[in-house]
Amino acid sequence: MHGAGNDFIVLNGIDQDLSSITREQWQALAHRQFGIGADQILIVEKTTRPDADFRYRIFNADGGEVEQCGNGSRCFVRFVLDQGLSTKNPLRVEVAHTVLTLKSHPNGQVEVDMGAPIFDHSHIPFNANGLASMQEFQETLYALPLSRPATHDSFVGVLSMGNPHAVQVVVDVESAPVLEEGSEIEQYSAFPKRVNAGYMQIMNRNEIKLRVYERGAGETLACGTGACAAVVSGIRRGLLDSPVKVHTRGGDLHIAWGGTVDGIIQPVIMTGPAVTVFEGETTI
Repeated sequence: MHGAGNDFIVLNGIDQDLSSITREQWQALAHRQFGIGADQILIVEKTTRPDADFRYRIFNADGGEVEQCGNGSRCFVRFVLDQGLSTKNPLRVEVAHTVLTLKSHPNGQVEVDMGAPIFDHSHIPFNANGLASMQEFQETLYALPLSRPATHDSFVGVLSMGNPHAVQVVVDVESAPVLEEGSEIEQYSAFPKRVNAGYMQIMNRNEIKLRVYERGAGETLACGTGACAAVVSGIRRGLLDSPVKVHTRGGDLHIAWGGTVDGIIQPVIMTGPAVTVFEGETTI
């Protein structure tokens, strides 16, 4: 399946036992030359919570399990409905740290309540000790001293959408050094669980272009949580107004965020496509 070009292997973990699959086997499945090929692998499982319909687990192409995947969540609900695993719409789905609400629309778009963004450094997690910082409207930006000379604004906004993101604004997203420095940002020591590196070009107050270097996967054609994180950071920097259309290399996503109301951080709502490419079987 794919969501705006961010592609996934989606597996039914309810009717078959996938618990013995190793990290190396996940890597082999995700390999584009020797396996099926995918940015991430998504597992549909029985929930462990009374307030959810399913459990949703995510493995990156490097075989490591991660907490969240926005584009994958849209594919998840499309898979569950198309495979007849449920007729409920919307669905409530358990992920690592929360429960997501997923709704399929008749036009093929899927709407996801991604929950509230997280700014507390201990929960991102992010260690800002020793980093230079500057304030821009409501957002504190941090300078990441990288090994290669910066050719753009190297200050990043840091937040979590269930997974950590470092978002920077660039003049031209196509010429931004995503591949050259994305891996270094991903593994920068201030992020103990690594980080997704986002590069955002502001088109107008309701439209951006975005590229994301995802931890454990490299640059992908789209990143749902990255789109949410970029829009939240842009709104907090005073550069964007909700809703925002996000142009990725794989397609468009629509992100809405209401900021903070009466001291309560509002959830981020993401809408975008979810498409089945093919179905098949493989033997491990």
